[in-house]
Amino acid sequence: MPKEIIGQILWNRQVSRRDFLKFCSLAAGTMALPVSFIPRIVEALEKAKKPTVVWLEYQDCAGCSESLLRAAHPTIGEIVLDILSVDYHETIMAPAGKQSEKSFEDAIAEGGHIVIVEGSIPTANGGVPCTVSGKTALHLIQQATKKAAAVIAVGNCAAFGGIPAAAPNPTAARGVRDVISGVPVVNIPGCPMNVDNFTATIVHYLTFGGLPATDSLARPLFGFGKRIHDHCERRAHFDAGQYVGKWGDEGHRLGWCLYNMGCKGPETYHNCPDQRWNEGLSWPIGAGHGCVGCSEPNFWDTMTPFYRRLPEVPGFGVESTADKVGLALTGITAAGIGVHAIASALRGKAQAEPEETGKV
Repeated sequence: MPKEIIGQILWNRQVSRRDFLKFCSLAAGTMALPVSFIPRIVEALEKAKKPTVVWLEYQDCAGCSESLLRAAHPTIGEIVLDILSVDYHETIMAPAGKQSEKSFEDAIAEGGHIVIVEGSIPTANGGVPCTVSGKTALHLIQQATKKAAAVIAVGNCAAFGGIPAAAPNPTAARGVRDVISGVPVVNIPGCPMNVDNFTATIVHYLTFGGLPATDSLARPLFGFGKRIHDHCERRAHFDAGQYVGKWGDEGHRLGWCLYNMGCKGPETYHNCPDQRWNEGLSWPIGAGHGCVGCSEPNFWDTMTPFYRRLPEVPGFGVESTADKVGLALTGITAAGIGVHAIASALRGKAQAEPEETGKV
């Protein structure tokens, strides 16, 4: 069956030109593209055919599907009806039983589709810990991706194994890239994913005919190319040595830095400070809670306890410590932190009392 043209669908649904341009502008902003790319996105979406999408769920909590259902720009209805041809999604589709199995087979038969995976894939005992209609998740994902054009792993579980892969990992849970090969894969981690990053990835695919540029962990650079620490709205307090010492203290009420409360922003790469959640309204640090590093591999093992501060390097202040931790994780040398880091640390030590900084 010929796929519909997105521009014609929007015209038929009487989507205003203004709303369409607004969506293209938001997508360009999310992808960190200059405004000069907006006309190209507009032209591409007007002519692009709706891609067939197969959405698979395995060891997960359905949090990424919930994030999808709360999409606002565009809404879930617009994504499903206007932009994508979601031919298989166990959570939102009408068919069940044998009919759903037929929907799956029909969706992947022709090839050229996009596979979206939510949840980790168990590999223990041949994959039997997660079985659907007598077939393991491991078998189904390999079947679904065999002739796929691209694969998008949404959420930390699909990207890196997530919570199911945490020690002792009894199901031998793995991320998508660990169990398939021969097809382009992009990871959009987070617990759950930010749906705006997902939408921007789809728009990039439709505009440029491929997945966006990624880092070494296959995460889109537009969403995961910078540390949370470097874009955090509380960074000025970090540099000034103003830290929350305990929940509910004066520093907490004034919006001071949450580093001493265990915030993992200095070693986490995600665009949360810029993209935010709930239609751009807020995000965890903005709401008063430290980052838990949910876009990083093995975060449940490496970032816990969540309320324990990052380790301190003897002889240097907090700022140089955080920078060293972040730089080490990217493989960049930490030598030569610089005068600014030392000056900031000394300034914070001189200006803040111990009970304000939370230092011991």
